[in-house]
Amino acid sequence: MSSGTKLYLDYVVTGPLASSCAVLSAILETAPIASLLIRPGSGQAYDAKTVRGLIDIAQKKGIAVLLNDMVQARDLGADGVHVSWAPDVVERFKIARQTAGGAMIVGADAGRTRHDAMEIGEADADYVAFGIPAHVEDRGRAAERQLGLVSWWSEVFEVPCVALDVADADQARNLADAGADFVGVTITAENSVSEATARVRAYSEALSAHEDVK
Repeated sequence: MSSGTKLYLDYVVTGPLASSCAVLSAILETAPIASLLIRPGSGQAYDAKTVRGLIDIAQKKGIAVLLNDMVQARDLGADGVHVSWAPDVVERFKIARQTAGGAMIVGADAGRTRHDAMEIGEADADYVAFGIPAHVEDRGRAAERQLGLVSWWSEVFEVPCVALDVADADQARNLADAGADFVGVTITAENSVSEATARVRAYSEALSAHEDVK
């Protein structure tokens, strides 16, 4: 995948350093990864030692690392900040952009709102993401709406587009066909090495198949 849609790895850290590093190292040997988003498990805080270990593994592979909702990401050696979706995402993005500075990568998940996506893009975002929040019950309808948003954005705007919360490899390919620049695959440290690598491999093969038919 030297060009076209690339994998954006959403890595949820829920385990200790040793297991987290083992899973991430295996993933990075499985498929080309464009960027890595690290976020803590639900209700947890970042563990600095674990995060620094993961950042080191990824950056040695030339992968940009983003931290979820941590405007001081530079303090841990990360390359940027990802602002997760919430009703006040635009305001939070602007604060993150100002705090992080121009040298850091800063993007945000606009959810399903076109207006918020445009405001984020106009506020100097490095990318705009469209995800599906965990509380959404009708995942099928939300996935269709996500496809529409990605297609609209890719046709109108030059700011790169990321699709997050992608259910499976088939949806990954659909989003690539719709124009997503990056497609996220979510892994947690609770996944075994075999589970994590199989999931990443499936998404990577789906995106490669997309490139083959372009």
